[in-house]
Amino acid sequence: MSKEDDNKAIVGRWFTSFWGKTCNLDIVDELAAPDMLLRYSLHEPRRGREDIRAFMSGFREAFPDLNFWGAADLIAEGDYVVGRWEGGGTHTGPAFADFLAGALPAATGRKMHFAGTTVLKLKDGKIVEEVGLDDGVTALQQLGLIKVA
Repeated sequence: MSKEDDNKAIVGRWFTSFWGKTCNLDIVDELAAPDMLLRYSLHEPRRGREDIRAFMSGFREAFPDLNFWGAADLIAEGDYVVGRWEGGGTHTGPAFADFLAGALPAATGRKMHFAGTTVLKLKDGKIVEEVGLDDGVTALQQLGLIKVA
């Protein structure tokens, strides 16, 4: 297998095990570099395994049915893998204050569904950076955190 194939396999496992329907936080220690950067437009950037685990734990407590899935084949070049995805969930859990645009009180019952593209950088078989560009405006509208005229 080529380096690109190896990297796509790692990212595929990350997407399935971290972002997928059933989250296994042990995957963070296995696939994330100790100082990994995780950055999406809806949230403050997260750095390091502990911070990334805490982010996902809180996100999934607030949105127990959270699920993201691939919307196209992964593309790899050198140390980078690009993936398109869609997903979302229903806010049935505790209050959630991790969105940059505001906080949700407990169990609003609001649903979000949106899509995006993520670029991941790998080094020595570990993910060192995950930066996503998503349709956060759609998610925030659906959650009632912003209104668009």
